[in-house]
Amino acid sequence: MIYLENTELKIAISEQGAELQSVYHQQTGLEYLWSGDPVFWGKKSPVLFPIVGTLKNNQFSHNGENYTLSRHGFARDKTFKITESAAHRVCLTLEADEQTLATYPFLFRFSIIYEIKKNILSCTYHIANIDIKPMYFSVGAHPAFKVPLEEGFDFDQYYLLFDQAENANKWPITAEGLIDNNAVPFFHNNNQINLSKALFYGDALVFKNLESSSIKLCHTESKHGFHFSWKDFPYMGIWSAKDAPFVCIEPWCGIADHVHASGELREKEGTILLTPGQSTDRTWQVQLY
Repeated sequence: MIYLENTELKIAISEQGAELQSVYHQQTGLEYLWSGDPVFWGKKSPVLFPIVGTLKNNQFSHNGENYTLSRHGFARDKTFKITESAAHRVCLTLEADEQTLATYPFLFRFSIIYEIKKNILSCTYHIANIDIKPMYFSVGAHPAFKVPLEEGFDFDQYYLLFDQAENANKWPITAEGLIDNNAVPFFHNNNQINLSKALFYGDALVFKNLESSSIKLCHTESKHGFHFSWKDFPYMGIWSAKDAPFVCIEPWCGIADHVHASGELREKEGTILLTPGQSTDRTWQVQLY
């Protein structure tokens, strides 16, 4: 286990999947990350790479070859290597190997940098194409936060507050995990989602190109919550397992296949292209209070 610590935060990260294991505020005495109870959902903050969501028939094609890749890709199940370490910052790196090449035919270097400053945790995904051919990928975050944060409160006393008024539609997810054909109205020039267990009975809330770049978790009576912000992630998923005491805030560069997806990787919605030697960064952060 890897620990980052300052006077306000103590963060734990596993080398398995480079996954957050604890986000603890030392001054409030509150744990903000979901416990990973397998009764509801055994993960805490999986990293989604090299795809986000589900592929149609769990397959894609590239240059005439077919490949099988399970939901959200393989990074969450791989062991990352520590390539930089300090009291307040750590970098964990995954590179292509024989196992990944069998399901994803690109040479890559995927680094995840966690850093804490005061009461803010930052996470940066650095993806580099170290191949001699173009590389296509998606990447996304899936951190689960405890709701309620404090004893004595209920899930439905919390709400999510966006920094901009929104008019985005919600994109339903089919039973096969694909994006449905037709979006449905959701926001109506408002910036608040009141949490309830029933809100997630139809799977995640999926949005494209929100006006907002941050979300606050708020409570009607408590001063404790978080401010989650992101940049350069064009998709957002908000999810909880059925009747579970957590909510996931999921900024994505990429999205599950559409029900009419061709299966061709180059044509997949949200896919990012990196030319040989090119790299890119995507960052999200959460301020805890």
